[in-house]
Amino acid sequence: MKIIKIFSLFILICLYGCNSGTKLFNGENLEGWQIYGTEKWYVEDGLLIAESGPDEEYGYLATEENYKNFELELEFLQEAEGNSGVFFRSEIEGTKITGWQVEVAPPDLHSGGIYESYGRGWLVKPETHKEEVLQYGAWNTMKIRVEGDKVTTWLNGKEMVSFTDTKIGEANGKIALQIHDGGGIKVIWKNIVIKEI
Repeated sequence: MKIIKIFSLFILICLYGCNSGTKLFNGENLEGWQIYGTEKWYVEDGLLIAESGPDEEYGYLATEENYKNFELELEFLQEAEGNSGVFFRSEIEGTKITGWQVEVAPPDLHSGGIYESYGRGWLVKPETHKEEVLQYGAWNTMKIRVEGDKVTTWLNGKEMVSFTDTKIGEANGKIALQIHDGGGIKVIWKNIVIKEI
């Protein structure tokens, strides 16, 4: 009987914990990440903060590991201009990034859409009525699912886009957070969790 109870407890733990994913951001430092460019990336009060630096150029904070198929969940809060993004299956040299970005931008600038850097540009934008899902100046929850050649994004529980593309399907690479060029930008991140598929 005791063995059955222990086994049942183990099953419950796995149901609620084993498949909950891996924290990419530990809330203490930038372990597991690499900075590209001169823009500012730092941890304060358990939050990951991205700010424009003195050069006011593009900057990236990328995972050291590559991720092919996954579900990524995170929360972001936009301050100042709040123009950023989440790259996936991407490669970086200096501050040149090739790959795909799920947009994080000010209102009516297509947050949740997919943009290909140094390639075809916008691949898919959310429908116009979905632009209101973004809570500018407040915390937002984003989920990105990348599996094979299909990418689906959600913002605050609302599906924004679902897109299938052979070129994406062939790629592999890093996950990266962006700070846009132009200066005066600040974006705060927390609860960055990945579940590999």
